[in-house]
Amino acid sequence: MWWRSASFILDNRPQNDAAPPSRPDSLTLSPPTMADAATAALQSPNANSAYYQTRAAHHGVVTSDWLAQAQAAAAVGRNPDDQGSVVAAEAEPKPASESGKPFSVIVEFNNWRKQPDLAEAVAAIRALASVIRSSEATTMMELEIELKKASDSLKSWDTTSISLTAGCDLFMRYVTRTSALEYEDFHSAKSRLIERAEKFGEISTKARRIIAVLSQDFIFDGCTILVHGFSRVVLEVLKTAAQSKKLFRVFCTEGRPDRTGLRLSNELTKLDVPVKLLIDSAVAYTMDEVDMVFVGADGVVESGGIINMMGTYQIALVAHSMNKPVYVAAESYKFARLYPLDQKDMAPALRPIDFGVPIPSKVEVERSARDYTPPQYLTLLFTDLGVLTPSVVSDELIQLYL
Repeated sequence: MWWRSASFILDNRPQNDAAPPSRPDSLTLSPPTMADAATAALQSPNANSAYYQTRAAHHGVVTSDWLAQAQAAAAVGRNPDDQGSVVAAEAEPKPASESGKPFSVIVEFNNWRKQPDLAEAVAAIRALASVIRSSEATTMMELEIELKKASDSLKSWDTTSISLTAGCDLFMRYVTRTSALEYEDFHSAKSRLIERAEKFGEISTKARRIIAVLSQDFIFDGCTILVHGFSRVVLEVLKTAAQSKKLFRVFCTEGRPDRTGLRLSNELTKLDVPVKLLIDSAVAYTMDEVDMVFVGADGVVESGGIINMMGTYQIALVAHSMNKPVYVAAESYKFARLYPLDQKDMAPALRPIDFGVPIPSKVEVERSARDYTPPQYLTLLFTDLGVLTPSVVSDELIQLYL
């Protein structure tokens, strides 16, 4: 049983950076007893952490407070070559209000989206933070109404994006979830909202780095990893493994209909990672060569399943039938309050498909770009909340939206 949290891994990293990375078969992991968990819970000043520590003995997963995870990740040393990209990703564009133009949350959102390494949901979170800073409201009620309208505008910008909707909902819950604001003067309350908004943005930006660190003990020398489509967080996981001098190869599916697998294979080639490109229908043919599957997610739902690009479900089915682990890398701002029961029980995300030849008008074309993978076909989820089993996701969602 794996016992992992961001705090555990980051606190136990070797002091000597030159030391070789740990191999999974050399790890000695002993799960905490209920007595240990109870003792830790009593000593913890954070009630949420105490709850998670007590629950760890039952679920086989150690998690921690979200803010603590981000603060721990901030202490992790980064590759000097990445510093420029990190600074660029966190550089804040100048709000429209400061340039004399009327503020528009959609314009601000699009400005953030121009940064190639910034996820759409994080761009929305940054844009909502700018709403608070530029607001001319004079009461908390007016400010909350303005923030709610901005959030609704962003969610309606792309109604099929699960991560965008979940990110906006979590931002609203995180920033405004205190009754103490009702007892402060408006200016101090607004300052607190701005502070929380910026903190939430920082947490979301660092989430990818936390996940990359958490996943490293699961990638071993000589392994073959199957990935599907393009995922920024999966790319960060593989990039971190490559920078740690781990030897592995990657099978990339083509990723129809948008062929995003081609993009991922190009990025991995730049890292000198051995890559083989597969057509989507060759997954079962090559699965016996694969040691593990790594996929991203558009959204993580309450059941512990994921909604991701089309083809993820069939890959998970094949991997499960051949006893191959399926790992999901997803930031916690993608945790959505959804509970699909089947493939049709969610809003369709339709995309144009180019078959390269004319299609007769009487032929119906399936244009959905995503599918739902039930939790029983997933092994673990790597998130900035920790390494979770699918059964724990509902508890995490409850905690996030409290």
